[in-house]
Amino acid sequence: MVKQKFNITGMTCSACSAHVEKAVQKLEGVRAADVSLMTNSMTAEFDEGVLSSEEIIQAVIQSGYGASLPQRAGGRAQTAPEGDVMAQELASMKRRMIWSFAFLIPLFYISMGHMMGAPLPAFLVGHENAVAFGLTQLLLTLPIMYLNDKYYKVGFKTLWNRAPNMDSLIAVGSAAAVIYGVFAIYQMGYGLGHGEMDRVAHYHMDLYFESAGMILTLITMGKFLETRSKGKTGEAISRLMDLAPKTAHVLRGGVETEIPVEEVQVGDRVVVRPGQSIPVDGVISEGQSAVDESALTGESLPVDKGPGDKVAAASINKSGSFVFEASRVGEDTTLAQMIRLVEEASASKAPIAKLADKVSGIFVPVVMTIALVAAIVWLIVTGDVTRALTAGVAVLVISCPCALGLATPVAIMVGTGKGAENGILIKSAEALETLHTVDTVVLDKTGTLTQGRPVVTDILPAFPGPDGEEGLLIWAYNLERRSEHPLANAIVEEARKRELPATQLTGFTAVHGRGVRGEMGGHVYFGGNRAMMEEAGIDPGPLAARAEELAAQGKTPLYFGDETGKKLLGVIAVADTPKPTSRDAVAAFRELGLEVVMLTGDNKRTAEAIGRELGVTSVLAEVLPQDKERKIASLQAEGKKVAMVGDGINDAPALARAEVGLAIGAGTDVAIESADIVLMKSDLLDVAAAVELSRATIRNIKENLFWAFFYNSLGIPLAAGVFYAALHWQLNPMFAAAAMSLSSVTVVTNALRLRFFKSRYRSEAPAETPCKGSCPLEMKDKPNQGGNATMNKTMIIEGMMCAHCTGRVEKALAAIDGVSAVEMSLEGKSATLTLSRDVDNKVLTDAVTEAGYEVVSVR
Repeated sequence: MVKQKFNITGMTCSACSAHVEKAVQKLEGVRAADVSLMTNSMTAEFDEGVLSSEEIIQAVIQSGYGASLPQRAGGRAQTAPEGDVMAQELASMKRRMIWSFAFLIPLFYISMGHMMGAPLPAFLVGHENAVAFGLTQLLLTLPIMYLNDKYYKVGFKTLWNRAPNMDSLIAVGSAAAVIYGVFAIYQMGYGLGHGEMDRVAHYHMDLYFESAGMILTLITMGKFLETRSKGKTGEAISRLMDLAPKTAHVLRGGVETEIPVEEVQVGDRVVVRPGQSIPVDGVISEGQSAVDESALTGESLPVDKGPGDKVAAASINKSGSFVFEASRVGEDTTLAQMIRLVEEASASKAPIAKLADKVSGIFVPVVMTIALVAAIVWLIVTGDVTRALTAGVAVLVISCPCALGLATPVAIMVGTGKGAENGILIKSAEALETLHTVDTVVLDKTGTLTQGRPVVTDILPAFPGPDGEEGLLIWAYNLERRSEHPLANAIVEEARKRELPATQLTGFTAVHGRGVRGEMGGHVYFGGNRAMMEEAGIDPGPLAARAEELAAQGKTPLYFGDETGKKLLGVIAVADTPKPTSRDAVAAFRELGLEVVMLTGDNKRTAEAIGRELGVTSVLAEVLPQDKERKIASLQAEGKKVAMVGDGINDAPALARAEVGLAIGAGTDVAIESADIVLMKSDLLDVAAAVELSRATIRNIKENLFWAFFYNSLGIPLAAGVFYAALHWQLNPMFAAAAMSLSSVTVVTNALRLRFFKSRYRSEAPAETPCKGSCPLEMKDKPNQGGNATMNKTMIIEGMMCAHCTGRVEKALAAIDGVSAVEMSLEGKSATLTLSRDVDNKVLTDAVTEAGYEVVSVR
């Protein structure tokens, strides 16, 4: 068996993708065929000994669609030049829509204007000019039909292949209106030629060219808006590919050479300096460093690496230089595997069957049969060809798919607009439709449930006294303020919030894998992990048990001591704390009947501690980046419909694999591009609000479809003349068109009710900056000291991706004379400065720019 990918063209709805699947699955030798409407592709698994790719392509073509094998580029299958195809399709749709409206507006003016007292040219007024009146409308309708001929080509082709879709409804309905209009022109011409003015008067108002023009133009506008809002799946993959550097520094023959990354071979010794991205996967042979793996793992803390440790492509070297031996290159790297997972997950996502498409296969042939039977019966009973044709066309006109076509997209448009108002960006109609079916929500921990950066949670001084807590924090602050480690940043931030004094420190040293050391007042002090304390020969005493308790709660205890005096000063615990609304969000998911699962690459003890705090009972910890997508697939194999919420690049494959992927707005660009829905305020309660909105929208769509079919069910028998014998009721095409318009108005009015949607779980408060109101240690109110006037400035800064970034910016700003305090917000991408005197905006901007970030505004 071989698995082959195909490009599919010509699909417009889920009925199309279902028909392509059916056509291929009927072939002998095909084990499975999975068609993706989203990516316009098909993955088929078949026996090459029985069947060839060309035979599969022919089967697709015979079913009314196009098929081809994907081109190869850079060793990777390309479904199509995605951006170019999307841009060309949008440009074509926009051009067709604009020109269609250009002809539709005068068409409507001529056909309907006189009813509202609008003046018409003399050659179009009166029954004596009826033929000119009709021909002018026909000449304005024909360009609209030509511009939108795709509906006829696809609609009639699928009808011929006994697989009608929405295009079939549009083609049959609009064609019936035009054909009847042409018939009416001939009747008026006959009446004028033979002096039968009654015949002219009868058909003068029986022209339905504007109905055909309206159908085609409005459907094209809907398709344009739908295509424009479609998720840019190709951008997620291209952004992933951009993470890896284009070149690598390789040692060959003792000489360092810069070569394209494609030329790196397994076994090559690669040199990486501070700030550089790692080009391929490998194992460190010389040197040590802290490596930022957040691009792959989503975890904000850099990982200490030394000889024997593995490194992965797209990770960033933060401190020391090192040499590593390449072990996986090209398509075998962790990053390449992640790209492949995103591609496969996107292509295998099951297409969403539109409710209107589900019934179109039955609705169209039934309507055509009723129209034909009605015409034959009237012809047999009355012998009047005109009455027979009137009955048949009236049936087709009243069943015109305007209301049926609007039932779904109008509700979707209002629903997505309402979501945008509330900071919930829904990228596609499919995502909004699918979300109401999910029964399991999977949450990433770091940055989704938690703040995504460490803060001080507990301060345990080893010595008593009223100033014991602040005294310990002063020692810790002076030790850590010269370190760039995220854990050190947490302590520095807490000390600055409390406005604690700085002391001169000499002999500062960062000890790899341990902590920091420095000299103050003739004594050597240290701050770091338990191993550093034990190496200093210091007994933690009663604080040992407390530190273990903190570790069991998922916190990181840092020990501070006097190495010269051999005594422990105390323990400070640092942790990535939950967001303010996370616990409420978990409770909201349960109230909505959703199972909650937490998925994280963090250690099991930390993950379970966070889970207990938030009320999450199902915790999947220590999950490798490439395994997150497999966990989602495993849950789906159990029959669950999964919504995945994440923020990191490592979440991208899982976001693509889930039925619906939701990305935190403060997350990485790749996660946002891979997701179906983006939460701009990074508030998990918005997930619950999105589920509620989806359920309300689907309920509205079902109501719309009911009204659309109610009018058809009532109008078709009237149009066919079922009640004529008993009640002399028969609906002529004019009233059929009016009923069709009324059904459209009802559908649109009902959809507009969604504008009043309000979630039970929507947070009314504005989004808070990370840590605000949620930190366990809040600075107590302090009296105004000295009455000195202070001022605040807020800087919006682009480019900050992790706690390390905020630390660099904070350090750069705090060094400016006149800046007394800096409060960073990674989520808000901002820095709030407290100034003791006015500092020029250019000075502030230059400091941030030199640190490597971009200032958007200062206010």
